[in-house]
Amino acid sequence: MPHTDTSTHQVRGACPHDCPDTCSLLTTVSGGVAIKVQGNPAHPATAGTLCTKVSRYTERTYHPDRLLQPMKRVGPKGSGQFEPVAWDTALSDIAGRLQAIAARSPDAAQAILPYSYAGTMGLVQGDSMSARFFHQLGASLLDRTICASAGAEALTHTLGGKLGMRMEFFTESKLILIWGSNPIASNLHFWRHAQEAKRRGARLICIDPRRSETAEKCHEHIALLPGTDSALALALMHELIRNDWLDRDYLAQHTLGWDLMRERALQWPPERAAAVCGIPPEQITALAQAYGACRGDAGPAAIRLNYGMQRVRGGGNAVRLIAALPALIGAWRHRAGGMLLSSSSSFPVNRAALQRPELLAGRRPRTINMSTIGDDLLRPASTEFGPAIEALVVYNSNPVAVAPDSGRVVQGFAREDLFTVVLEHFQTDTADYADYLLPATTQLEHWDVHAGYGHTDALLNRPAIAPLGQARTNTQIFRELAQRMGYIGPEFTEDDQALCRLAYGDAVDFAALLAQGFAPVTLVEAPFAQGQFPTPSGKCEFFSARLAAQGLDGLPDYLPNYETPGTSAAYPLAMISPPARNFLNSSFVNVQSLRDIEGEPLLEMHAADAAARGLADGATVRVFNPRGAHHCRLVVSARARPGVVHGLGVWWRKFGLDGTNVNQLTSQHLTDLGRAPTFYDCLVEVAALS
Repeated sequence: MPHTDTSTHQVRGACPHDCPDTCSLLTTVSGGVAIKVQGNPAHPATAGTLCTKVSRYTERTYHPDRLLQPMKRVGPKGSGQFEPVAWDTALSDIAGRLQAIAARSPDAAQAILPYSYAGTMGLVQGDSMSARFFHQLGASLLDRTICASAGAEALTHTLGGKLGMRMEFFTESKLILIWGSNPIASNLHFWRHAQEAKRRGARLICIDPRRSETAEKCHEHIALLPGTDSALALALMHELIRNDWLDRDYLAQHTLGWDLMRERALQWPPERAAAVCGIPPEQITALAQAYGACRGDAGPAAIRLNYGMQRVRGGGNAVRLIAALPALIGAWRHRAGGMLLSSSSSFPVNRAALQRPELLAGRRPRTINMSTIGDDLLRPASTEFGPAIEALVVYNSNPVAVAPDSGRVVQGFAREDLFTVVLEHFQTDTADYADYLLPATTQLEHWDVHAGYGHTDALLNRPAIAPLGQARTNTQIFRELAQRMGYIGPEFTEDDQALCRLAYGDAVDFAALLAQGFAPVTLVEAPFAQGQFPTPSGKCEFFSARLAAQGLDGLPDYLPNYETPGTSAAYPLAMISPPARNFLNSSFVNVQSLRDIEGEPLLEMHAADAAARGLADGATVRVFNPRGAHHCRLVVSARARPGVVHGLGVWWRKFGLDGTNVNQLTSQHLTDLGRAPTFYDCLVEVAALS
């Protein structure tokens, strides 16, 4: 029936994307059509402002290439050739295929793998009904490591969880270290507080291999080599100790393992760290002096850490060391002191109620790491690995574009004997390899509830418009698959509003969520002013007995990269792949107005490195290493330091000059902690495209 609602009204929602800001949205709807998406001015963290990407959300929702009906593959894998199919036909065939695999033996369902991540950060559309479905089925579990697990595990072993300062209190800080982060592009609402602190006299220092948009706006930029953040942190500790710029009382009362940490740090004078980091030793001593001067009442000093710097072999150790720094000067005594990487442990989410792990009924399926999907799709059955992966259900992710070593990922997805189902909004690189392509709703079309990892407000998303075409919610797709598989328990019939209420139970005021779209989580202003860390010891743990019990070093240390700059004559350049400013992972790449701003896949290179290779600005180049090659346009830029190039991502492969993106070059090596990928631990060479 045609839509007859001619009214104009606003609907409260929440941004679903993988960003610490988790904005509260207002969608203006007229005649059943969303005509504008804007930031909610009533939400303190959002303050009425959205990034360029999400402010174009109507363009994404009504995109002419939006998937609006189920599709079945009719051409070769990867060809992107599909024909329309009825929902009932698609779901019945999918259920039948999965059932046939699972019926072979008690453990056969482990040949089925769900693959999802943060295409939506929603607790309901992200992993509620889907988790119930796969638990009941007994499918392999997915280790969701691709973004944050190294830093998350590091924080857990140091501070006790993904906890830290409140974002709004950075306004009161006197010194802010923005470490491994480009908030102008990826944490806009934090940047507002940093700018206010700057206006009040705070000093801003950016620590990043790349001279990002944020680095340009700070008082100082420290352009260290990728993967050397641990060495810098150890040298800072060395100088704090040598000059007695310490809060001895805080160290004595609220830390564990200080004597051991002190001994290790004293092995790292600035000269040693400078040689590793590729920066002047004077820059390290000056940074230590500035940080040490903020102890006691002279502070507070704050660190805004982000996930880029943990995407190397020693990323977990680096986060542990940086998270330990505030304890040395007692920065945690102040609400505007300490550090923040993620606030997500502040949210009392009842994941068990949403995901129902008891549906496994005592079964212990294997766990597959999403970051090694390239190799794992190509593994044969074995005693160690278990059954070969025969079926893959992908939702909220685009692994062919975003997973490392994508040449291997493509080989795996191209297997004709791999049954692949993809829930999507658009025909992504991954969707091209689907056997069935199922149209999913966008954030404007469904209910969801959200936590954040940059602020501490829970948010509710109401559907602003009816689903377009034949699109269905993730939850509804898995409900209907469950029904066809014979899963008839009440846990498979709960509707989305009921799931939204389950997410927080009584821990968050759901009436407030309904009324205003957000509700704060009640927290103290300075979480560790009196210690009380949620670690086993109740202290900031320089030494972790839990890590030692795993056979690991209980103390954090510097670990060189797998692919250390300066160690390969054939591949002398370190490559990092920070996100293009107008994309978010692989989302928004197909939004024409945003792609027009980005232009095309680019590689940033320092002028000296370009001259040494006879390369001119604007040239088409071949970036290569033993894993493959990627063609793109060269930008000779002051954003790059000598010896480091930047492959801005994550473009869909199909938009690349040669059908690749930067992940053709990245490896499947994993981090020291958290089993995470090492995207920024990557050596390459660059040559003119002949």
